Amino acid sequence: MLRTTAAMTLLATLVSGAAWTAAPAGPPPPGNGIGIGTNVLVVGVDSRAGLSKAEKNRLHVGGKGCNCTDVMMLVHLSRDSRRASVVSLPRDSYVEYADGSGARGKINGAYARGGRALTVKTVEKVTGLRVDHFLETGFTGFEQTVNGLGGATLCTDRHLRDENSGLDMTPGMHHADGNNALRFVRARHIERPGDLGRVRRQQRAVSDLLTRLTAEGALADPAAAAETAATLLKSVRTDDHTGVADLVRIGLALARLRPERTEFATVPIEEFDHRVPGVGSTLVWHEARSRALWKALAQDRPITGDPAVQPAPRTPVPTDPAGITVRIDDAGAAAGLRAAGFVVTDTSAQAPAVRPAGPPVIRYAPGREADAATLAAALPGARRQVVPGHDGALDVAVGARKPEVRAVTYDRNVAEGAPVTADRLGCLSGRTRSAR
Repeated sequence: MLRTTAAMTLLATLVSGAAWTAAPAGPPPPGNGIGIGTNVLVVGVDSRAGLSKAEKNRLHVGGKGCNCTDVMMLVHLSRDSRRASVVSLPRDSYVEYADGSGARGKINGAYARGGRALTVKTVEKVTGLRVDHFLETGFTGFEQTVNGLGGATLCTDRHLRDENSGLDMTPGMHHADGNNALRFVRARHIERPGDLGRVRRQQRAVSDLLTRLTAEGALADPAAAAETAATLLKSVRTDDHTGVADLVRIGLALARLRPERTEFATVPIEEFDHRVPGVGSTLVWHEARSRALWKALAQDRPITGDPAVQPAPRTPVPTDPAGITVRIDDAGAAAGLRAAGFVVTDTSAQAPAVRPAGPPVIRYAPGREADAATLAAALPGARRQVVPGHDGALDVAVGARKPEVRAVTYDRNVAEGAPVTADRLGCLSGRTRSAR
């Protein structure tokens, strides 16, 4: 039977790194970091220490680790335990380290520079929040925990293939074991490269597993939760501020939350490729939006629906029009779509002499649902049709009714990291997930 404390352990296992290790949280930071509610920093360290060659091959984690944090999630549990906010801090975030040197670098480098203590202090410095508990996990710990939970439900609306992580997943819902779940949450070199797409998949996996724990009745059973926590602590170590009672309290609170009371977000980014000599490509946080995010958590407020955290764009779309090739058989619509940012080929010379009745029809290959949704937003009323074997472009056949072309807004922060409640954290297309 699944235990409620596994909900907290799940959050800890959806990161990659070395074995669990103690790391005491530092004193409260200045300013707003007075600690309303409970903040848990969950990290994973990119290290292969202790893994045999066979384990590396099985888990597809070859190569040399950087001894730096690969993933960070800050989990805020509200004071009344009626809301949880999970905020991902991308590994390439460009920050100032909290060691008094004034040095700046990627946030994942704090671990290599000063260990777990500096990691906590740096997160406290850049967020203004106090870290109450610190958890660290590893590759094998992730695999074992997911297997112990009976596997993970994973979702994708397109074929995902990443040679580095070993991921090869077809569109749809999948029930995966720990090994395949690890590949899913680690993949970075797929159709949405980099950390933001990977972070969203991690958040989605957390959300789905928490929902499943609740649906399977892993709820308010303190005795069972304490028993599970005691078992976990035989192989799992935490910081000096975290014990069985803390895991039970946090685990029970998380397991009782309905999906609409659990929020997921990624720190808003202003520059996605900020080049720093000696550091490389980094992510620069959006100053105003990120400050609003940390202020909301410091004041124990929801982060979803807060326009200061993530303003809602006009006609938002899930993918960037600049990456979508469109063939359309109407010269006027072609010009309009080109002005909206799409890559357009005017095929009006091949248009039929008599156009069929009805709105435009968008034809596209399986796995291009998100791009088709973006194009449909720019062509209000257009119908969508999946065509197996279709090439990489999206074809639009214009009907007798002259199409309207609408300007659309692509904001990568909104598309891949906007605050959203778990009940709306759908598959990669952004659609609402169905009931399990």
